[in-house]
Amino acid sequence: MKRRSSSLIPELPLPPRRKRGLSAEEHALWESVAKQVKPLRKRHRAAKVPVASPETEAKVAPKTIASPTPSAPAPIISPPRAEPPPLAPIGRRERSHLSRGRKEIDARLDLHGMTQTRAHRALFGFLQRAHHDGLTFVLVITGKGKLGAGSERGVLRRQVPEWLSLPEFRSMVVGFEEAAIGHGGEGALYVRVRRSRL
Repeated sequence: MKRRSSSLIPELPLPPRRKRGLSAEEHALWESVAKQVKPLRKRHRAAKVPVASPETEAKVAPKTIASPTPSAPAPIISPPRAEPPPLAPIGRRERSHLSRGRKEIDARLDLHGMTQTRAHRALFGFLQRAHHDGLTFVLVITGKGKLGAGSERGVLRRQVPEWLSLPEFRSMVVGFEEAAIGHGGEGALYVRVRRSRL
């Protein structure tokens, strides 16, 4: 017995149904019913939207979709600035090599006779150049100053170590120590310069 081949006809999708708006009579009827109904919870009713008749809808141009108003831009939060590392003392071995001349002092700065402002500026510029040039050890001569109860001598000797401890200097300085007698003793400092990152 021969089997009948059935040809399958694919179903065509139905055209999309267009939503019909309420007529004026239907809208009025809906409003009267809605007024009689008591809501379970009290809610604020939305404002009435005027219903346009089909004739006026045909005359109105197609609606343009308004782009949403951009909200205020989020504030740009910069990452917290990394605190420069703390100062570290110069090792005993390195200090010994410097004092005996086994390690070279790459540069020297003499602050004798300068005002604090001028000395601060000179020290900062000197260390910037040393840091940029890749120097390792430098000698900063402050002078011993004269000791006395009423005198302001030896100001740089006290100030320079404080300046070197500031964050602006710590980014260029690893550490510092009093120099050996042959390099000025109490009136000078060995300063180890931080290597610049490439």
